[in-house]
Amino acid sequence: MKTTEKESMNEQYDIHTKEQESPRLPREFFVRDGLTVARELLGKILVHHTPYGVIRGIITEVESYMGETDKASHTYGGKRTKRTEPMYHIGGTSYVYLIYGMYSCMNIACMGEGIPQAVLLRSVVPADERSRHIMTKLRLEPLNRRQLKKGHVPYTEATLPDSLKKHLADGPGKMCIAMNITGADNDIDMVSSEQFYVTEGLTIMSEQIEVGKRIGIDYAEEAAEYLWRFYVKKLPS
Repeated sequence: MKTTEKESMNEQYDIHTKEQESPRLPREFFVRDGLTVARELLGKILVHHTPYGVIRGIITEVESYMGETDKASHTYGGKRTKRTEPMYHIGGTSYVYLIYGMYSCMNIACMGEGIPQAVLLRSVVPADERSRHIMTKLRLEPLNRRQLKKGHVPYTEATLPDSLKKHLADGPGKMCIAMNITGADNDIDMVSSEQFYVTEGLTIMSEQIEVGKRIGIDYAEEAAEYLWRFYVKKLPS
């Protein structure tokens, strides 16, 4: 059977295991425009300390949302509300919100105070074996609740469905489940936090970056055509 690109990336986690954590990204990294930050976040490692253990995911897909003039942005037209307030905070602030009333989406604010640009994190792959194990456990929990409700046998790591293997943490909702990111992680300063932050990771060259339209924003008129989604098809080994 031919291995897909997503499967190949998910199988690379053990290559990137490090004994010591890489340096954390400083404030200077985030207080730049959302397009620059988005591209440079590719290959960096999102780290979340959770009750399940420390989860580390290599960022492989992102989207830029460029503030009050971007029709796809939550802050388009200067919409500053309780929900969107973290986007107006200093670059490096987390912005976590719910879609469909049940799935979390994770963003990181860019620029300085009052300039609501942000990067949506769409996909990660496990950075090490421990993270892969925890991510799998977290993804199995809601799946097995449905299995039990139907009277079916719960899945285990040994009997994972192919769909979960291929799509462990690709897609904003799946990524947040896999990394245990919830509303409790909203409006966190990821530069100073000891629990939720981003570190250096892999070097991604410009020729390795693919671009495309942002997903799920058909309502955004001409902004739906902007090529503000950036992703890596294959991580360097």
